Amino acid sequence: MRREYRRWYSERLHRDMELLIFGHGGAKVLMFPTRDGRFWEYEKLDVVASLAGKVDAGHLQLFCIEGLAKETFYDFGRHPAERIRRHAAFEDYILNEVLPLMAAANPHACTMAMGCSLGAFQAADLVLRHPHLFQKLVAFSGRYDLTARIECFDDLFHGYYDDEVYFHTPTHFLPGLDCPWRLENLRRLDVVLAVGKADPFLDNTVHLSRLLADKGVHPRLHFWDGRAHCPRAWREMAPLFV
Repeated sequence: MRREYRRWYSERLHRDMELLIFGHGGAKVLMFPTRDGRFWEYEKLDVVASLAGKVDAGHLQLFCIEGLAKETFYDFGRHPAERIRRHAAFEDYILNEVLPLMAAANPHACTMAMGCSLGAFQAADLVLRHPHLFQKLVAFSGRYDLTARIECFDDLFHGYYDDEVYFHTPTHFLPGLDCPWRLENLRRLDVVLAVGKADPFLDNTVHLSRLLADKGVHPRLHFWDGRAHCPRAWREMAPLFV
C-alpha cells in the first residue's frame, strides 16, 4: 500500500500540522481520529489495514489528519469560548488547507469524511455545515451534541453557550435549518451512522438520524451488537461502510 507523510506550518493554526496519505486514487476519505488519537491512529489501530483491499484496488485514498482535541474541546485550561473558536480555526484549516491538498493530489469527484467517537462528531459537524463539498459522511460511535451529559461524558462547555456552539452542534442547528441551497446539498449526501446497541451514544445517534430525516435526508442507520465503541468494531465497520 502506498503511504505518504506530509507536514507543513499552518498559518491558520499557527503550528505544524501532519497527515498520512494511503493509496494512489479513488474516492478521497478525510479521516478524523478519536479524542486521544493522532494522525497515525487509524494505521496503529489497523483500521487502515481493514480497508487495504479497497485502497490497493484504487477505490479509496485515505487522508488521516490530526484532530486537535486537546487544543479544542478537551483543553480545559481555556475558556469554553476560546475552545470553540479554536475548533472554528481547525475547521478553517480543513477547508482551506487540507481539502485543497486532497483535490491537488487526487481529482476524483467523490470526497467523503469519516470518524470514530469524537472524530465522528468532527466529521459530521464539517459535512453537515458544508455539504456542497462532500458526497458522503461515515460516522461510527459518535456523540453529536457535546453539550449533552451522557453517562460519564460531561458537557464539554460546562454550561457555556453561544452562537459558535449552536452552529457547531449538528443536533442544535439542524432543526432550524431552512436554507434551500444547503438543504438541497444535504439531501444528496450519502450518510452512514453506525453505533452499538449498548453504546452510550445510541440515543444521540438515533436523534441525529431523525433530525436528518425531518430535513429530507435519508441516513443509513446501522446498529452493532453490544458495545461497539472500540477499535475492534470500527475495524469491522470500516470495510462495510466506507
